[in-house]
Amino acid sequence: MPKAYWIAHVEVSDPETYEKYKAANAAPFAEYGARFVVRGGAQDVREGEAKSRTVVIEFPSLEAAKACYDSATYQAAKAIRDPISQGDLVIVEGYDG
Repeated sequence: MPKAYWIAHVEVSDPETYEKYKAANAAPFAEYGARFVVRGGAQDVREGEAKSRTVVIEFPSLEAAKACYDSATYQAAKAIRDPISQGDLVIVEGYDG
């Protein structure tokens, strides 16, 4: 079974509140087996446009990735982030070839 990934590009307007979001998302990420692959590191945009923060989170399966996003605990964390950020998030199945 292939792994799955959340890929997010985010602009954060309030870093202090964003830290509260990060603390709140730890429990659902642990519950669904998430592992950070990229968490806001340096980036070099070579084509197109990107927001200033990129995050890639690996999950054991597409089902786990979707279930985490839909969980009440993640949605509570997301409610902290929503007023202070703008972004794009895609859940994508990995290649198992």
